[in-house]
Amino acid sequence: MAKEPKPWTPQQEKRGTPFIKLMSRANAWAYRRTKGRIGGTFVGGAPVALLSTTGRKSGEVRTVPLIYLAEGDAVVFVASKGGMSKHPLWYLNLTANPDVTVEIKDDRREMVARTATADEKAELWPKLVAIYGEYDTYQARTDREIPVVICEPVTTGTRPRPAPGPGA
Repeated sequence: MAKEPKPWTPQQEKRGTPFIKLMSRANAWAYRRTKGRIGGTFVGGAPVALLSTTGRKSGEVRTVPLIYLAEGDAVVFVASKGGMSKHPLWYLNLTANPDVTVEIKDDRREMVARTATADEKAELWPKLVAIYGEYDTYQARTDREIPVVICEPVTTGTRPRPAPGPGA
């Protein structure tokens, strides 16, 4: 019988967060320069895309490499942060501003992000775990509900239209 994974300690999270940030920057740098030939897959061959969000405090564009699932025209990500106790900053950024850019190899897409509903997550989770089995371990490590994020192409129907100006 497998042992239940233990939650990360505060000390492990304090050391792990800067490490994740450093490795993410290096991966994103290599990914962009090689159009995904380097950094385009993760452990076990899981596919990696770059997700760019706008910082909710800084207003600066932030880019992270993440394992993804292509689901039709949508791109699906997991806000796991390795099962740490807090959501990753990229997730907090896109909840504040859902306009994102997704890069898969040399394909750059302007998209709108949203958190999957409980039903959508239930349908997507087994597919995500099939790509990267550690997601189940990450969820078992933390009390927080790990969000699944669905990024959809920007279409007329996904953004509110501005009110018509005078004389329109």
